[in-house]
Amino acid sequence: MVALTDPLLATSATERRILSLVQSRQATTQADIVAHTGLKQQTVSRTVGDLIEQGFLLAGDRVASGRRGPPGTALSLNPDHLFTLGVSIMADAVSVLLMDLAGQDRGYRRFTPPVMSREGVLDGVQQAFADLCADAAISPRRVIGIGIGITGFALEDGRRFNGPRSLDEWAGVDVAEIFEETFGLPAWADNDGNVAAAGESLVGIGRWARTFAYMYIATGFGGGLVINGQLMRGVHGNAGEFAGSLPKFVYTPPTLELLRHCFARRDEEYDTIGDMLNALNIHSPAVNDWLNRISDSLSLACSACAAIVDPQAIVIGGRVPRALAERMIERVDMRHAPRRGFDRPQPRIVPSEVTGDATALGAAAVPLKLRVFKTELF
Repeated sequence: MVALTDPLLATSATERRILSLVQSRQATTQADIVAHTGLKQQTVSRTVGDLIEQGFLLAGDRVASGRRGPPGTALSLNPDHLFTLGVSIMADAVSVLLMDLAGQDRGYRRFTPPVMSREGVLDGVQQAFADLCADAAISPRRVIGIGIGITGFALEDGRRFNGPRSLDEWAGVDVAEIFEETFGLPAWADNDGNVAAAGESLVGIGRWARTFAYMYIATGFGGGLVINGQLMRGVHGNAGEFAGSLPKFVYTPPTLELLRHCFARRDEEYDTIGDMLNALNIHSPAVNDWLNRISDSLSLACSACAAIVDPQAIVIGGRVPRALAERMIERVDMRHAPRRGFDRPQPRIVPSEVTGDATALGAAAVPLKLRVFKTELF
């Protein structure tokens, strides 16, 4: 395990708490921080000054806080202070994303190795890492960790995964440890649904919904749960495996692989899901076929999630384009009956607010959430 000490990082709980508030936009001035935390003004002032001096925060213009007293100085995260790397290992491709402290995408690469071997994947990620740092004009030393999202469910210890046949060399091995040994950086690995949920929590729906379910729709159907701002992995790392709520051979999971087959049945062949998404017309007859086939299963999964978790929101994400997610949401029937004229409060069902590669972005968010902000995975 790589040591987690790093001079770029904040160490105190108070620093992490303040950075979290600024990141979530719940606080933009010192007065906001005092109001949210109950800390003394002197403590906030001293800690904010330290964070500015260390390079974590930037001081901007004076802004009115809506409270008594003079305007306060606007605070924001310094995007150039540190960076993370996110890696998505899919069944047929790998993507790599460089993220800054403010949660912004600072560069992206996607490549398809001849085979999804360890050597092929790691060589490609190393090259992408070097290229991304060069393009962003940053030192690799400013990268504080690597997050990896991998297709497949977690095994007993939560550190090893069981993916599709194309990922045989990645099955049953400690993925994070392999990346730590290769890159000399702290690394965390999780299934693609969990890391996508973590990314949504940092830069998407999580800005207004502290508790939500993330439905990850791609080759398969999975997801993640965020409870009070923290990713809930469960005992084995498989919380949010929504496909498990669907009786086998009765309800068809809403997957993009099924959509590809719907196109094939109408004589529109695509070699990969990526090819299909690049050419997708969301109003095509094949999409209508798919929606008819998956509406009941999607409704059942959403209804079960609402009844068991009671989240603020259910997010339709993964590799689903926003316009297609909106059509899916129109088909959801939450299957509940009013009592005495009142409906049970229901979550909002919304498309993901994260644009681009949800898994690579989410993977990059994990080191930020764990090493900088007041967050943990449980």
